[in-house]
Amino acid sequence: MAKLYFNYSTMNAGKSTVLLQASYNYRENNMQTYLLTAAIDDRAGSGRIASRIGIGAAADMFRPEDDLFSRITARLAEGPVAAIFVDEAQFLTPDQVWQLARVVDDLDVPVLTYGLRVDFQGHLFPGSATLLALADEMREVRTICHCGKKATMVVRQDAEGRVLTEGDQVQIGGNESYISLCRRHWRAAMGDLPPEA
Repeated sequence: MAKLYFNYSTMNAGKSTVLLQASYNYRENNMQTYLLTAAIDDRAGSGRIASRIGIGAAADMFRPEDDLFSRITARLAEGPVAAIFVDEAQFLTPDQVWQLARVVDDLDVPVLTYGLRVDFQGHLFPGSATLLALADEMREVRTICHCGKKATMVVRQDAEGRVLTEGDQVQIGGNESYISLCRRHWRAAMGDLPPEA
């Protein structure tokens, strides 16, 4: 029976690597997959999912106005698909998450989503919040803070390395803009905890 999966983490945990490996495993067994990624994030190139370790694959792009149920239904009409993979799932709209749930329920195709849980201010992304509410299974992709504890938060920094506490929720960037931290060190960076405490 198909399920909706939400694989979540903070930045630089290897979510795209895990997605690409899982898709490869299907394809290696002669099962087709359908990959989607957010059009807003073109760091790897337009319509491409890529990992920091150097692997990548072509993907169709989604935008906030897209009806993903219709897109996936059209793709299925071209031939069988064993699983749908969605990278940068935090950029899904709540309606799109419901559309993916309909793909699972009505078309019986598993949908595996990968994305950030929270932004640099510790707030849920709307897509992630809806995935947390609707996903049949959730899996944390873990990474670590500089102290060795599990990183669950991320800070955004400017070009000089100063931590930013305000700004738009969405700003595309990688290691030059974001650092993953445990909650304690995130609180210290955000000015909520003395660094020496």
